[in-house]
Amino acid sequence: MQNKLLKSVTKTFKILLDLRTSRNLKFVKFLLLTLAIGVVVTSFETTKNLTVVGVPKTAHKITTDWTVSEVSIPTDEITKNWILSEVPTLTPEITKDLTISEVPKTSYKTSWIGNSFGGGKKWVQNNIEAMYIAGDGTVYTNSQWDEAGAEAGIYKDGNVIGLLSDTHGWSRGGGKAVTANNKYIYMAMVQGAVGKINKDYPPDGTTWYCVRRYDLSGKPAPFDEGRGWDKSMLIASTQSEVTGLATVGNELYVSDAASDRIRVYNTDTMKELRSFSVARAGAIAIDKQKNLWILQSKNGSTAAKIGRYSPTGKQLPQQIGDVIEPTAIAIDNQNRLLVAENGPRQQVLIYAIKDKPVQVGTFGTKGGIYAGTPGEVQALKLYGLTGVGADAAGNIYVNSNGFNKSGTDLRKFSASGKQLWQLLGLLFVDNADADPSTDGIDVFTKQERYLMDYSQPAGKKWTYKGYTLNAFKYPQDPRLHTSPDATFVRRIKGKPFLYLTDMYSSFLQIYRFNPAKDGKIAIPAGMFVGTHGEDKKSLPGDWPPFQPEQGEWIWRDKNGNGSFEKNEYDRSKDYPYLGGWWVDSKGDVWKTLRTEDGIRRYPLQGLDANGNPIYSYSSMQKQKTPSVFTDLRRIEYFPETDTMYLSGFTKEHPAIGDDTKVVGSEIARFDNWNKGNRTPRWRAVIPYDTTGKREVATAAMSVAGDYVFTVTGKTAEVNVYNAKTGVPVQQLKPGPEVAGESGWIDIPQGIRAFRRSNGEHIVFVEEDWKGKVIMYRLPK
Repeated sequence: MQNKLLKSVTKTFKILLDLRTSRNLKFVKFLLLTLAIGVVVTSFETTKNLTVVGVPKTAHKITTDWTVSEVSIPTDEITKNWILSEVPTLTPEITKDLTISEVPKTSYKTSWIGNSFGGGKKWVQNNIEAMYIAGDGTVYTNSQWDEAGAEAGIYKDGNVIGLLSDTHGWSRGGGKAVTANNKYIYMAMVQGAVGKINKDYPPDGTTWYCVRRYDLSGKPAPFDEGRGWDKSMLIASTQSEVTGLATVGNELYVSDAASDRIRVYNTDTMKELRSFSVARAGAIAIDKQKNLWILQSKNGSTAAKIGRYSPTGKQLPQQIGDVIEPTAIAIDNQNRLLVAENGPRQQVLIYAIKDKPVQVGTFGTKGGIYAGTPGEVQALKLYGLTGVGADAAGNIYVNSNGFNKSGTDLRKFSASGKQLWQLLGLLFVDNADADPSTDGIDVFTKQERYLMDYSQPAGKKWTYKGYTLNAFKYPQDPRLHTSPDATFVRRIKGKPFLYLTDMYSSFLQIYRFNPAKDGKIAIPAGMFVGTHGEDKKSLPGDWPPFQPEQGEWIWRDKNGNGSFEKNEYDRSKDYPYLGGWWVDSKGDVWKTLRTEDGIRRYPLQGLDANGNPIYSYSSMQKQKTPSVFTDLRRIEYFPETDTMYLSGFTKEHPAIGDDTKVVGSEIARFDNWNKGNRTPRWRAVIPYDTTGKREVATAAMSVAGDYVFTVTGKTAEVNVYNAKTGVPVQQLKPGPEVAGESGWIDIPQGIRAFRRSNGEHIVFVEEDWKGKVIMYRLPK
């Protein structure tokens, strides 16, 4: 043991002597003296008394049923692997040379939240905007976009059984309609221009809105006069997308909303047979008499309705006008019309249509997700309906997307209303955070709440419990008008709050809870925005109302109604280029600007009468950027220990170009920050772009407990550093539970860590490629 130790000491002396010409000569001398003393001490004592100058080295392992007892390591097993050649440092010159491959590793476990499947060949798509149910219960779906290319999915019996291929890339996208017969699947899709190419694509400036034909396995099915690179596309319009599809016999009906027409094609030859006029034509359902029911969407003051037409286009007298926001229609096995009503009722309306349409029933709880305890997820509480259908056995299928495309919630019910299965794809460009008061049992994303059971297998540890957005009571909720993507969960005076930021750090939104009146709903409470670089409004467009014309602002919901009022803005103007946001455990808000006096602190001034956190520009504190940074980015401050962690670019490790979304090249820790200390305890060089190709860069960071966690943008590798020393500890990568894969990290808060009371660290990482958040568990 001592011989091995002496070899390590000798090696370390050599490393330190090589550094004798560095600017940190005093530090090197100190370490040499320390090591000399250590050699003497270790001749009398075992290595179990070594200090933090070394780190434990254990074999990397991914387990399936990890428990604390299964990964505990005996003390003597740890100590025999402590080595002195891997020393901590306060200087970039040493830290940058300690690669992850050289340091010890602790076993960790991969899991995920927010999707019914972990990836690989199975995941639930980001959204479902149209749906068709075959008689045998096969579900065909369509949407405009899925990050991993599943714009159009095929589901059955609660499982993913396929997708329609080639819907992604080359300026292609999905659409808002889908149907099928016993031979083909037909999906609405978009084909854009791709520049000069020797294949059949639209010319520059032109978009084809198509119907594309597939065989039942999901492969494109070309036809003689087909268009596109593989001759499987029918161009329906160059003005606007196809809004409805249905088949009966050998005829395909297509809603061409741009020309207010229904076009009819032969399902085999795909040649147009005829067309007829229908205003605002949308979704189509065909009854057993082969007549068409066509959803005609509302337009301004013109209300929505559902009309009945003959196959040749004759308008029949039957129509349904007692709907507010119909989004989808279908015919069930009793020849009844099912209407997805996305207004305040949030139900499926059921009509007998033999003669005059009569509503004979409803499906789902009236009020949907907002009935009973608002926001509480239950089987029959629907929300944001986008699809409805029925199979030959009378089972009913409903898809809820939430509001502002919150995510997919596809459910199958028996005719009596029993939920038979549910498929979830709730997350896209999002990350999670844990409620500190429940030890990580309650976890939130921007619109959802989950209950965690860490004893369950991978992918089964979460249960979807709450949808926190009420689009009807709070129509000005910023989540309906912007795209927030990461959550801070904080407790202020024991009360829970959510803080949300976005991909470009352009704002910070604040939400409160009032369970007695609003159940699980997060109520808009406040909002920060930055200054626009061109002296324009901070947020483009007409929302929010009364927004200042220039500069930046803080909004607080002073009257408690969740709406933006003229007298609720605090105004200012500042440097326009932001680096990041942070909310500390006391509720103080921190913001970094990429300039010399680039730190802004907004101390919490208490809670107002409605429970909203109070912040103001008059109480804001400006703090100078420490001299080590030339371009300040992220900030995380911990008031309990008066410890500050900052990241950015430095003179020693400058930026290549101006990638505004990355963490920088270094992270530094500052102790006694509020006492004025600006000398870092340590500086660690993190992966950053040195070539201008952006292949390697750190996208996000998070500090929790014993560690500093970072994640790289394109490879999604989590690098773990010792929070006390800055020394790299290990690297976390997606395990086999998620097929060893991840999408790019797109957001500044793309990693969030939480230390539980048992000492383990939970690490959430954005994974928008296949619609989830990856979760790592790093034991104590």
